Amino acid sequence: MDKYLVNAKVFKAFCDETRLMVLELLQSGEKCACVLLEKVDVGQSTLSHHMKILVESGIVSARKEGKWTYYSISEGGSQYAITLLSQLTTVTVNSSTDEMRCCE
Repeated sequence: MDKYLVNAKVFKAFCDETRLMVLELLQSGEKCACVLLEKVDVGQSTLSHHMKILVESGIVSARKEGKWTYYSISEGGSQYAITLLSQLTTVTVNSSTDEMRCCE
């Protein structure tokens, strides 16, 4: 998969207030979807949509047990997001003449 698409999925996970609320709830440990439904003021299908985005981003892990899905913050996904943000926001000095000619 294109690295830009993968990276966009990571940032998409953080671009919604409901998903941020879910991430905050998961900070205290694994939660069943039923618990998340009680805490977040959305319907089941809406929660499923948000959880799909979080899981596809790699930030959240999911595991099935019976009819319920349990979610937790993925340590690897979390570390990837931290590293990605750092890499994308670090200024690098490049002495390439092509980049310096933009205003000539």
